[in-house]
Amino acid sequence: MSLWAIDSPKIELRPNTSESELQTLIRAVYKQVLGNAHLLESERLASIESQLRDRKINVREFVKRVAKSELYQSLFFNSSSQYRFIELNFKHLLGRPPADQAEISEHVRIYNEQGYDAEIESYIDSDEYQQNFGENIVPYVRSTTSQIGIKNVSFNRTFTLVRGVASSDRDRKAKLISDIGSNLPTSIKAPVAGSSVSSTNKRFLIKVVKGVANVRSRLGNLEYLVNYNQLSEQVQNIHRMGGKITSITEVA
Repeated sequence: MSLWAIDSPKIELRPNTSESELQTLIRAVYKQVLGNAHLLESERLASIESQLRDRKINVREFVKRVAKSELYQSLFFNSSSQYRFIELNFKHLLGRPPADQAEISEHVRIYNEQGYDAEIESYIDSDEYQQNFGENIVPYVRSTTSQIGIKNVSFNRTFTLVRGVASSDRDRKAKLISDIGSNLPTSIKAPVAGSSVSSTNKRFLIKVVKGVANVRSRLGNLEYLVNYNQLSEQVQNIHRMGGKITSITEVA
């Protein structure tokens, strides 16, 4: 069993995608973009589903229209603070947490000057979205392994935003406002009670590719076995030493 936040498998719309595969893809979009919210059959966006089925729009446009829908606004915009809304937009549309206060401030500016639609488009029409998901891959959580171009602290912050497979994003309280606003590190915290993962008495295997900034040194594969209460500190140590985390899994 893996740690509660894991990178999701890539789901892509292809020319030969069957109807059952299309339904799996549509459910994956709803799950990612709507923050694991329970969706009634009557709440599904049948019109844009049909356009996707007929290939009149691609997955990126489908994601954009879901995020611009009244359903998305009712879940995450109308009843949440602006900071929480932006925090969730990063998670839902780019698969990562905000990197720093500058990113938050830029999206506050976009919304205040250009409005709701422009705020949503600023994620989905970005180079980052295109490079990671292109036109037909469903967005997914992608910061649970170290990545080029993403700050190491995003690894820990992802676990703060992703609270387990049974959780949803209907909580109105911003999760990262203090750490990002104060430029502080974020600790890995266990899921809340009621999540599908219990909080502690667990051990985790961290797999790392280690490289040192020295042309004579070689890359090496390292493994660390730690208790849950040592996990956050060990992750920070790995990042300080220049290691790249490739996976974290729970072990018996």
